[in-house]
Amino acid sequence: MSNVDLEQRVESLFDKQVEFLIRLVAAESTRGNEERAQKIMKNKMASDGARIDELKIDLDQIKHLPGFSPVLVDYKNMVNVIGNYGNTDGKGRSLILNGHIDVVPEGPLSGWTSHPYKPEVRDNKLFGRGTNDMKGGLTAKVFALKAIKEAGYKPNAPVYLQSVVEEECTGNGALACVAAGYKADAALIGEPFDEALVTAQVGVIWFQIKLSGKPVHAERATKGVNAVEAMLPVIAGYREMEKQWNSEKMNYPDFAQHQHPINLNVGEFHGGDWTSSVPAWAVLNLRIAIYPGDSLSERSRQIEKTLQNLIQENALVKKAKPVLVYHGFYGEGYTLPENTDAENELASAHEGIFNSPLKRIAVTAATDSRFFGIYQNTPALVYGPSGERIHAFDEYVDLDSLKNITKVYARFIQNWCGITEL
Repeated sequence: MSNVDLEQRVESLFDKQVEFLIRLVAAESTRGNEERAQKIMKNKMASDGARIDELKIDLDQIKHLPGFSPVLVDYKNMVNVIGNYGNTDGKGRSLILNGHIDVVPEGPLSGWTSHPYKPEVRDNKLFGRGTNDMKGGLTAKVFALKAIKEAGYKPNAPVYLQSVVEEECTGNGALACVAAGYKADAALIGEPFDEALVTAQVGVIWFQIKLSGKPVHAERATKGVNAVEAMLPVIAGYREMEKQWNSEKMNYPDFAQHQHPINLNVGEFHGGDWTSSVPAWAVLNLRIAIYPGDSLSERSRQIEKTLQNLIQENALVKKAKPVLVYHGFYGEGYTLPENTDAENELASAHEGIFNSPLKRIAVTAATDSRFFGIYQNTPALVYGPSGERIHAFDEYVDLDSLKNITKVYARFIQNWCGITEL
């Protein structure tokens, strides 16, 4: 099958691809609410002839594994959906097509021009929560495979299309796939980094600080211990740690020229019960990046040492009896090995569609690539469409970019796996 024929198949299917993406985005899939969207993925893959595996995340099967992130939530409804495509007896190279179905919360609806779960096309952009991060990339994989099938072919090797949960908070969904034995010669993850290949990315640690105050009436506030006020020097202390970690960037070539590679995010704060009572409690959730190659245990030790120093140096913090809890992301960074066959094949496919060289970038975000790249020694290619405002109001994916990325995926699958007639 010629490249032109394959691209024409993608073109002819693209209206249906956009319709499918709209349905998928309309199925809100924030953490714990992924079931409806996963059912849509399951039915679509099955209708395209894939054999479906539903993989429930069992903490007992993954909590002892490298890459596991601690959690404080129930995993009762956490299920990955995997479509098995291709020729299991074929002589081509096998492939994992990975993407996450979970999305981050939408925030106040007043910040959106249109409803985040009622997707709208404006100026050839599809707006809605998850359009870009990363349901667009998921649909590109589905329809790249569909284009090959519509042309009368299938990949000449096993292809596993993984729609996973928990990417935005732990990565335990992808880890469950690894634990279940899914492995291939390469992995392709459709995260939206503007048609560029991610060659290096940070790791992430989520941690929580709990403070206990002494409540009294506000009229005698000086007699109490204000857990909310005690959190202010805690934030300042971790800002100093962030500054120190950024000063180390020259030791990491991929990030040496980056203005601010290590970002501490003060993500959530809860505290107090009554405006006229000195608050008896406060909880702070933080996220910080680490460089690829860093030891998680060593960086954790530095997080813990920062809190110990605060207890020693600040009387209010000491009185508030801080407790530190790891409660989500506990993931290493990943650097793609240079000049792998998978990267070269993707670069060729990209250049064939875009008529320009594939751009390579280092990013200060984390993806599920570490599970394949680090723990399975499989080259993990992170490459997806253009768009804007991920994790923000008015998120969108550029539809022209999405179409072209789907063409790249189809060509990459054809060249990496080979194809055989149905």
